[in-house]
Parts: sequence; C-alpha cells; structure tokens
Amino acid sequence: MGNNKKEVDRRRTFGIISHPDAGKTTLTEKLLLYGGAIQQAGAVKARKAERYATSDWMAIEKERGISVTTSVMKFNYRDFEINLLDTPGHQDFSEDTYRVLTAVDSALMVIDNAKGVEPQTEKLMEVCRMRNTPIMTFINKLDREGMAPLDILDDIESKLQIECTPLSWPVGMGKRFKGVYNLYKKELHLFAPGGETRCREGILINDLSVSTLDEILGSQANELREDVELIQGVADPFDLNHYLKGNQTPVFFGSAINNFGVKEMLDAFVETAPAPGPRVSVTRDVSPYEEPFSGFAFKIQANMNPAHRDRIAFIRICSGKFTRGMKAVHHRIGKDVTFSNATIFMANACETVAEAYPGDIIGIHNHGTIKIGDTFSEKEHLKFCGIPNFAPEFFRKVILKNPMKAKHLQKGLTHLAEEGVVQVFRPVVGNDYILGAVGLLQFDITMARLKSEYGVDAVYEPIDYHVARWVESDDPKKMADFEKNNRSNIAVDAEGTRAYLTTSEWQLDYCIKEWPGIEFYKTREINEKDLLFQK
Repeated sequence: MGNNKKEVDRRRTFGIISHPDAGKTTLTEKLLLYGGAIQQAGAVKARKAERYATSDWMAIEKERGISVTTSVMKFNYRDFEINLLDTPGHQDFSEDTYRVLTAVDSALMVIDNAKGVEPQTEKLMEVCRMRNTPIMTFINKLDREGMAPLDILDDIESKLQIECTPLSWPVGMGKRFKGVYNLYKKELHLFAPGGETRCREGILINDLSVSTLDEILGSQANELREDVELIQGVADPFDLNHYLKGNQTPVFFGSAINNFGVKEMLDAFVETAPAPGPRVSVTRDVSPYEEPFSGFAFKIQANMNPAHRDRIAFIRICSGKFTRGMKAVHHRIGKDVTFSNATIFMANACETVAEAYPGDIIGIHNHGTIKIGDTFSEKEHLKFCGIPNFAPEFFRKVILKNPMKAKHLQKGLTHLAEEGVVQVFRPVVGNDYILGAVGLLQFDITMARLKSEYGVDAVYEPIDYHVARWVESDDPKKMADFEKNNRSNIAVDAEGTRAYLTTSEWQLDYCIKEWPGIEFYKTREINEKDLLFQK
C-alpha cells in the first residue's frame, strides 16, 4: 500500500466547467503551459462545429473526434500528477459533460467577468452538487470591462447556492486593470498586457498601508485598501473542510488570454484540491489505497476512422495499480479482459501506458462490448454508482424507409443508446421508436450514424412530447393502475425502465397531483440492478 499511497496522494483529477465562450479552452492551454505539456500557447481554434450545417454530422463528429486526444490531458506540476478533463462546451453535448464530472474529484469553474453565471454553468453546478464535488472558481477576462467583483460574487452565491471566498482580488478592470492582489499570500501581482508572466514574481507588499502602493497604483491604491478591508469584514474565511464538502468555493480573478492570475489559482489548486478519494459502489465504498485494481467506464468516444469501427472507452481508475497486459473482469458481461494496449492522453497526443494509478484516466479500445457505467476489477464483483441519465428535453419519432431493416434499426439504436448518443424509448402501445436527447444535434448524428454504421436509412419526424420522467412506486397495484390509466403515455427505455412522456410541464404537474403514490424522476443512474433516482 505504501507505494500506492504516495502515487495516489500526488494526483489531482479535475474537470473544467463553464458556459461556452467563458475562456475554458484558453485557460486549459495556459495550465498545460505551466505543466510543460506544451511549449507555446496557441490561439484557440475557431469553433468550426458552430459553422457547419447541422446535417453535416461528420464535420461535427470530426470536430469532436479531436477530443479523443484532448478531452483528457495529463501533465506534471510541482511534482503533482494532474489529470485535466476538458468538457464539451456546446450545450448539445452536455450529457457528455455530466458523465465526465462523475470521473473527477473536483472541478474548476470558469466564469466570464462580463456575463456572470450563465445557464449552462447552472446546469453543470447541479451535477456537481449531486456528488458534493469541491469547486474552485476562476473569474476570467478581467482585462475587459465587466461586473463589479462584489456583484459577480453575489451572482454566484445567489444563482449557484454556494459560499464564495475570494483568495485574490482585482485592482480595477478593463483599461484600469492593474493586477491582482493575492489575499492569502498578501502579494500584489502587477499586470502587463500581453506580457509573459509565467516566470515573473509578484511585487511583495505585506502591508497595504505603505506608500510604495500609492506610487505604483496612484488613486487605485486607496480603492484596493478599501476593497480588502471590506472583503475581510464581509467574506467568509477560507475553510478547507467547507470547500472539500462542496459548500464553499475559493475564487480567483485573472485573464487567461494574458496568462494573468492563472499561476496563483493553479498553486492554490494543487495545495488544496482533494487527491483521489473513496468511490461509492452498490455494495461498499472502495478506497483508492486498496491493492486490487478497479475502475469504471464513464465515456465512450466514437472512433471516426471508418476503417476501424471501434470506439475508445475512457476508464477512471478507482483503486490498485494498472499495468499493461493485466487481466480484469468486465462484470456486466462476466468475462475476463486483457488490457493489452491501453492509452494515456497527453496534451495533443496519446501514448501507450505501462502503468497508471487511482485518479488516472486510461483509454481502452472497445469493439462495442463496453457500455457507459461498466465496472472492471481484478477479483471482487463491484458496481460503481453515480453515472447519471438526464430526462431528455427533445423528442423525435424514427421512421424506417425500408421495413426489412427493422432488426438492423433495433441493433443500431441499442448500440447508440449504450454509447449515450441518444436515449431510446419504446411506447407500450405500438411499435414506434422514440428518440430523446438533450440537444437537437443528436438526432442528426443518430440518423447519419445509423446509415453509415448499420446500413439503415431512416428519418425522424416531430412528435408531440416535450417532457419525460422516469416513474416508479413502492405499491405494485398503484403502479399497475397508473400504467393502465396512462397507457398512451408510457414507454420503456433501453435499460427497461418505465418512463412517462407528456406534452407539457403543466400536464406533468397535473399528473403528479393526480397520482400521489407515483414518484416522477428527472435523473436516473445508469445501473443495471440498483436504480438510484433524483427528482
């Protein structure tokens, strides 16, 4: 255990979450720069995916295909092994993001100084809250005009229901942006636009009353003094336990594009963010320090090489040590598998991995046998919990052009449902297939992949459903009555779980009031035996 413990304790596995365009990609680049994973921060690539027609799914998939190598990045900083999981910014791929968040030990939230908390960030925060994920916050784009710092802290607290503790404080913003004062190290870092600040030390000012401050900042010196006094009076002090429980977020201000304020945040992150902790399984909590290997698949990435129709399964290691060539049991199918050529992901390339430890993410070639949520372990039968399915917001009916291809359609939809591309429902009345998704783009991708991978020519058409909830009851008779009275609205998903589909939130609310003994759930865990729900 000794060797393992040392390796586990020096790992930090986290995801970056933000609304699109808050500067997540730029910040990721700067973190890789500090970790020596890249030598030069390049400009953020144009978001080509947004320019393609929605029907041009190959282009979208290729754009996303890059994420095979870039959605997980491993680098070393100050002797810490850091696994950074970038999440797709586009809201149509938000399910992907939600699942990525099940594989991390903490999160870094990026907020645009001008816009404050945006809808996508609120959604992501809900997921973090489901598992009390510790969150650190970086308020970006201070080199532009934006909200007053206190207003943005208030915005975070009121919208995200989390206590904010600033650990740095900006001196001005936009054209008046002079730098950042590190509140816990009592250091003032001066800002030079476009300057390379990677190796620059801050000006050390332990006492804000000294006249040097006035010489440097002019009239802004008093503003800083007043702000710091105010903050010390009203802000909650940083409490490590509160942060680790997900109740408090340390806040840093800076400008990712100018590489300013990033190092302070990264230093605080490696010092305070949690190392890999125990993972909840159906039977018990699994400690990362245990000797036997265990891990779970949280993401399946389609390989866009048409010549090899395999997929990469991303596996988070939960305990033990991974070594190349080792055997493990794939529990859902009850078979032994040999991990002969697993990959680990570095900045912009993937390389074969010889060994890996809890907290690390490895990629396994998957020929259609691995599903999201599958558990692998050396001996004990384990099933890790916590991978969510979200109730879809959009619905379409599948129309098959050639009825002779019905079996192929079933196979294709089953596979795509397993991959998490789309959710598939079969109404209890009729033979239709109804697709549910959190983004409209998923329908085009599904049709195109049915055609190219399964030879199925199908189209989709609108259907009058706008809301779905999974349903269950402790009372079998009540459930049977509910199903009998609502037959035309009941469907079964790919996992065999019953769902209630309806036309509007109003209709749903009416149904909930009419049927007090029935529970309606908005999220469901992917778990073949024990289904855990959240309203």
